[in-house]
Amino acid sequence: MKILHLSDTHGKHRELTDMPSADILVHSGDFTLAGGDMEALDFIEWLCDLPYRHKIFIAGNHDDCMLDASLEGLPKDVHYLSDSGITIDGISFYGAPMFVVFDGEELKEVEHYEQIPDNTDILITHRPPLGILDSIDDHIHYGSSILLDKVSNIKPRMHLFGHVHSAYGTIGWKGITFCNASLTDWKYDIQYSPQLFEIKL
Repeated sequence: MKILHLSDTHGKHRELTDMPSADILVHSGDFTLAGGDMEALDFIEWLCDLPYRHKIFIAGNHDDCMLDASLEGLPKDVHYLSDSGITIDGISFYGAPMFVVFDGEELKEVEHYEQIPDNTDILITHRPPLGILDSIDDHIHYGSSILLDKVSNIKPRMHLFGHVHSAYGTIGWKGITFCNASLTDWKYDIQYSPQLFEIKL
């Protein structure tokens, strides 16, 4: 199974041309810039038209309009995951969004990450785990310690995310492949290419 991963396109999705072929395309959030309904609709229309067998996407912190969205009528090959999962060809995908909702001084994320099933093969979040492809110049880390603990415990085959634009890349750790596929730079211009993986069924 070939998986094409992208993230943080921030309204620039139509600038992506000649993307590699794959079985499944995964977008790990921040497909809008200002979080408006029309931005999201344009992205979803673009996504629906792509020639991949399955398209999976989640919401990032810019995608405010998706907070209580009810996406009925999507094509059967397009899957919006929000604290939910789907199994394709025996591979379990699970998506957890990142909405900026604060409880006191803390970002409310525990409730999202606690729901991740133990049998997840491909975990999709917007925020990285702490210390893994999550820093700017190795000084400030934007990852989640709660998420790191969860991933360390369930050990998915892959963890796909974005959020930190300057930390684009892929690494392996404890048998898990981690990928930050943020495609835009800090000016929200497309700077990188989607990342392609092949996994055994």
